[in-house]
Amino acid sequence: MKKLFALTSCFLSLFGAANTQAATTEVNNLAQKPKILIAYYSYSGNTKAVAEAIQKSVGGDIFEIKAEGSYPEEYRAMTQQAKKEIQDNYRPKLIGKIDNIGQYDVIFLGSPNWWGTITPQVSSFLASYDLSGKRVIPFITHGGGGVQNTVRDLTVQCSGCKIEPNAWTSYGQDMSKLDEWLQALKL
Repeated sequence: MKKLFALTSCFLSLFGAANTQAATTEVNNLAQKPKILIAYYSYSGNTKAVAEAIQKSVGGDIFEIKAEGSYPEEYRAMTQQAKKEIQDNYRPKLIGKIDNIGQYDVIFLGSPNWWGTITPQVSSFLASYDLSGKRVIPFITHGGGGVQNTVRDLTVQCSGCKIEPNAWTSYGQDMSKLDEWLQALKL
């Protein structure tokens, strides 16, 4: 009986040590994993679809950038309004906010390419938060214009940020290489 008790005690202490070590490893892994935010503005739903795919792949919190005002339903009128807003450096008032932006280490920031740059709504977002020291990873959707000046303009407006130079660009909702891009980011 004494031998059985000693063997059981030995087993329990080893089992307990293994569990403690596994728990410690898990806590350390969680502590090293960055806290992620995916913030985006989407007019037609394309940028939203990419944001949701990013969240599904890397996790994190998601935040849709919304602003007061609206655009005409007719496409040409909408693009003309957007062009004027960009030329006038317009910054719409945002609806909703992130209470503690400081908790995030990595911020994916999504915008459609409008007239070669980021949208006024994304510019308002950048003006509303101090993202100094944050790793900001742009993702841009477009209807054929590519990245153009979007990342450059975002970098200028995001003072003190660590902008990821390899932005994701997507024609519409094409996400054929999204997972490959996300893996290359080494989050």
